[in-house]
Amino acid sequence: MHRGVPEINKTNTVHRPGEVRMRIFRSLTETRGLVANLLLMCLFVGMSGCGSPTEQAAPPPLSVEVVKSERRDVPLTIEMVGSTLGTQDVPIRARVEGFLETMNFQEGRFVEKGDLLYTIDPQPFKAMLVEAQSQLAAAQTSLAKAAADLSRIRPLAEMKAVSEQDLDAAVAQEAAARAGVRASEAGVDLAKIELSYTRIIAPIYGLIGLTKAKPGEFVGREPNPVVLNTLSDIDPIRVRFSIAEREYLILARTYLDTAGGRNTPRGMGKDREDRLKPAQDDLILILADGSRHNYQGSVIAASQAIDQSTGTYTVEASFPNPNNLLLPGQFARVQAPYQTLKNVVTVPRKAIVELQGRYRVYVVNDANEVEMREVETGPSKNFDVVIKSGLDGGESIIVEGLQKVRPGMVVNPTMAAPVVETELMNET
Repeated sequence: MHRGVPEINKTNTVHRPGEVRMRIFRSLTETRGLVANLLLMCLFVGMSGCGSPTEQAAPPPLSVEVVKSERRDVPLTIEMVGSTLGTQDVPIRARVEGFLETMNFQEGRFVEKGDLLYTIDPQPFKAMLVEAQSQLAAAQTSLAKAAADLSRIRPLAEMKAVSEQDLDAAVAQEAAARAGVRASEAGVDLAKIELSYTRIIAPIYGLIGLTKAKPGEFVGREPNPVVLNTLSDIDPIRVRFSIAEREYLILARTYLDTAGGRNTPRGMGKDREDRLKPAQDDLILILADGSRHNYQGSVIAASQAIDQSTGTYTVEASFPNPNNLLLPGQFARVQAPYQTLKNVVTVPRKAIVELQGRYRVYVVNDANEVEMREVETGPSKNFDVVIKSGLDGGESIIVEGLQKVRPGMVVNPTMAAPVVETELMNET
């Protein structure tokens, strides 16, 4: 290298001032071009969005649920509210007073007729029996003496050895002694009966309830327990219910039996045989959970008059209860059929719209358009209502979405799920 000449670093490029300006100009030009392109793209997008508006898609038809109105036979019933009772509900009483010694059953189980239920301390009654037997023995001794005296006096009286007055006294004494024996015998019988009452026996086969007294308690005299328990025969089960006078007249006319010229309800005739004859097994029993009892029942008893204080008529019906499902005291509803409407149109109750006393339904026609039909309603049965006029049967009736539909509106109908009656679905 020559002195005085600066050494150039190979890694650093030395640019002239004019060359630097050119490079900066080209860089700015490229940046402006990029920005211009971006602006053109945004302008194109904006023009495409701000051009003539395209038509918006029409909203889909409103979805509604429909059912078909149908023609069928509708049995009409009168429903009464009642409660169940045993065929026999026998109170188990302490017939003598004393301390309860034993309880010989399990509460809530069935017991046989003749089973020992309770025992009361028998010792006082055994002592009373011994006392009565002693009194009987004394009375018998007195009778024997009086009879012997009479047998001696009677011959003497015939011989005039004693007065008639002495004879009469002997006869009276013998009669009194004989009466004393009979009284003592009755006392012995009573003592035996009271002793037997210390063993409380089941009078019938049935279901025994909760005891009202435990061993060690004094029973048989108020305020101590007198009724110790209740024993119920529950197959068949009775149902007692009351019906209004108007409903009684409907049912009485329905069940008129004109055989033999007697216009009397079945089972309520004048003759004893007719009065005791059960009515037809056509009563339906609905339980507290809405389920329907498997067996139908019949009327077995009724009041002789309408209760003027309540205006109701009391009736008892009997229902088979072979599985012992029903217990005394249960709530129950009894349905009695009185008429069957033949081939009538029915629709679900919820399909009917009421406005100012007028009833209407909304029908979907073949073009899926909504039509409003005014209808005349009849009796109701469970979830359905009989339509007297306004429908022919087979129409698609809207049951869901009623608040949103208007006549002439196009809808998208779908079949609603069938409604299963609770009392038919949950048979017991």
